[in-house]
Amino acid sequence: MTSVRAPHTSASASASASGRPVRPTVEDEVAAAGSELIGGPVGRRALFGRSWWTPVRIIALLAIGMFALGMLQKLPCYNGGWFFGASSQYTHACYSDIPHLFSGRGFSDGRIPYFDKLPGDMKYLEYPVLTGLFMEVAAWRTPDGGSIQHREQIYWLINAGLLMVCTAVIAVCVARTHRRRPWDALLIALAPALALTATINWDLLAVALTAASMLMWSRSRPLATGVLIGLATAAKLYPVLLLGPLFVLCLRAGRLRAFGMALGGAVGAWLVVNVPVMLGAWDGWSKFYTFSQERPVDFGSFWLIISQRTGNPLDNANTYATGLTLLGCLAIGALTLYAPRRPRFAQLAFLVVAAFILMNKVYSPQYVLWLIPLAALARPRWRDFLIWQTCEVLYFLGIWAHLAYTSSGDKHQGLPMEGYQLAILVHLLGTLYLCAVVVRDALLPERDVVRRDGSDDPSGGVLDQAADAFVLGETSRARHAAHFEGQSVRWGTSRRGASQSGLGQSARSE
Repeated sequence: MTSVRAPHTSASASASASGRPVRPTVEDEVAAAGSELIGGPVGRRALFGRSWWTPVRIIALLAIGMFALGMLQKLPCYNGGWFFGASSQYTHACYSDIPHLFSGRGFSDGRIPYFDKLPGDMKYLEYPVLTGLFMEVAAWRTPDGGSIQHREQIYWLINAGLLMVCTAVIAVCVARTHRRRPWDALLIALAPALALTATINWDLLAVALTAASMLMWSRSRPLATGVLIGLATAAKLYPVLLLGPLFVLCLRAGRLRAFGMALGGAVGAWLVVNVPVMLGAWDGWSKFYTFSQERPVDFGSFWLIISQRTGNPLDNANTYATGLTLLGCLAIGALTLYAPRRPRFAQLAFLVVAAFILMNKVYSPQYVLWLIPLAALARPRWRDFLIWQTCEVLYFLGIWAHLAYTSSGDKHQGLPMEGYQLAILVHLLGTLYLCAVVVRDALLPERDVVRRDGSDDPSGGVLDQAADAFVLGETSRARHAAHFEGQSVRWGTSRRGASQSGLGQSARSE
């Protein structure tokens, strides 16, 4: 295998040899520039592990701090925007589903989700079971006395407190997933889109369970991984998509037994949560799935742009979106089997969830939370992450400005339809940009910053440093597109190629 010899050892490779954490202020120019605000990049002789202020604790506290700033951003709505005036919550960009659904879904009346019918068009709660339980637990802690406005405020605060715990869990899990790269989790802790969207809905519960599942996989615990994926899928549908990349990676590495354990754990955990409600309240339990299927083209999707531009309601958008998502997943599977080096789990997890988001017939602003931890693990570069986050913040502002326009009557104060369509395109292009960079890293692994020190897949668990058992194309031919200043290492070679070269499952550093 042809390799590129570096003229000097990179900082990350040096850290690898010493076992110290990778320092982003040394390997990332944007992080280095940003560190000037707090004294500049860390020095070569800095001591690690000698203080209470470990990277994980710092990251967790910063994530909590950013979450608190997001709560402050909702203050105009907390003090009246949610309760007075149709457009105030949009003009201040502080909308949240949480207070509205407290009364709108019967929690204020003590109705039991899925079992008790609701007045109005929505007969049952349209959320998965574990999210419904989360909402119900918060309702139990909300006092019965006082005005409905006061109770909705308390309900939002209780949910915000629980979601803050989820945020800390996410930050800690991501910081520990790549053992030597804990500082990558700063991307999550300081993500502006996380602060802005964290309390719009209950998505952080599923995101936390998904982050924990990836941590368990990195620790070679496939059964625990599956259980957490199953629980996450019981809170939101998208985490089930992670089983696809796991299957293809395990197929390429010949580790299907590990995948079988993960699949069994996921199915078992999902059934444990869902079966009691399925048996006792089928109509209520199935509402989430029927609502998702029957929901028309809605905000944030490119389907909405097509529908508005053509005047076609796109009644078959669900079929088209499902078909395109399946094609995207097949393309990701082909990438996994064709890439010259087995892609990292985090890369494929990001791509498959991003494909689902891009093809979906609706994109709510809080869906960005699904991708933030995956992006931090898949492409931990501040420049690319901030480009994407800027696009998401612009979309966040765009959707509320458009809703302010549509709800302000003849005043039309806000963003008209054409401007909102531009905001959708910005969101789509930002996500596509990050996807393109991740795909490039998979095809040209020497461009992957996580692998600069000779690592294979720090989040791969049983896949890390495993030889390939099934591949498409030739993996023995190097594909270098640029000068690579780091260790040249070949992991995941085919068994035949490994036996011929004598490498086996070890790496070759040159």
